Amino acid sequence: MKSKRNSRPPNKVEALQREALAEVRAIYRELESRPIERDCQRRTECCHFKLTGRTPQLTRGEALLAAKALRVSGRKKMPEHPESACPLLRENGACIIYQDRPFGCRTHFCAAAGGPYARFEVLDLIRRLEALDARLGGSGPRALPSIVSDELRLLEQNGF
Repeated sequence: MKSKRNSRPPNKVEALQREALAEVRAIYRELESRPIERDCQRRTECCHFKLTGRTPQLTRGEALLAAKALRVSGRKKMPEHPESACPLLRENGACIIYQDRPFGCRTHFCAAAGGPYARFEVLDLIRRLEALDARLGGSGPRALPSIVSDELRLLEQNGF
């Protein structure tokens, strides 16, 4: 027997979220299909924001995907991490949402892994993320911890 939630048609917010998640995943798949060689050694240096001086900036679509992935992992709040490291980094160095990690995490690599992608190599994908951000009512990229926390709160408020 289907639940009531699954039997009713999706409202506009749900439909927009589904479209957004599908578009972000399509962008990530396209990025993976490009022949730009990088060899991540999973040293997690790039995950230590204080060390690198860089915090990934996410669009609203990316933050929605990250928040949904966190919810699937059983979390309703953004984890805290000592030493100004990414809050999505586990103690063992693994990313909690690795399959759904943000674009910046997919394109920024330490020197040992081949360095970051050149902007011109991925500008078309960045533009697609920005266009999606506008459709979702975003205000441009924001720092990973705050934007994912905000999306988690919105999911909770809207009963998702």
